[in-house]
Amino acid sequence: MSRADFHLLTTWDVPAPPERVWAELMRPQDWPAWWPAVTRADVIDPGDAAGVGSRIRFAWKTALPYRFAFEILTTRVEPLALIAGRASGTLDGTGCWRLAAIRGGTRVTYDWTVTVAAPGLRLVAPLARRAFAWNHDVVMRQGHQGLVARLRRG
Repeated sequence: MSRADFHLLTTWDVPAPPERVWAELMRPQDWPAWWPAVTRADVIDPGDAAGVGSRIRFAWKTALPYRFAFEILTTRVEPLALIAGRASGTLDGTGCWRLAAIRGGTRVTYDWTVTVAAPGLRLVAPLARRAFAWNHDVVMRQGHQGLVARLRRG
């Protein structure tokens, strides 16, 4: 692993059944409505009926003073359990959402293994590892809070 590589693991406990959480995660084009860091989510290709092969172009604003974009190609879908994809753009790598029913709701785990690909960010990545990890945590915390609020509204 180079100093520009990151492996980040996030866990959300969401007080809603897996079916409702799954429905929101499977509509990434709607994420900007509830996830403050996602400024755009454009469907380039919807993929097959399960979502495999879908391509979404995301634009993000973060807690640090930069914005970035990347595309996600969905590579695997196991209904109500797993969504895996490959990122390309400012960040290159893989991400995997896993859902599991727990008492009172759903545990969502996001496993994100990426390399900073943008030349300017790649240059500072070794020096800014802690800041980048902190930034990821802030973005993911906002996503968790936004998803919980959206599901509470109905």
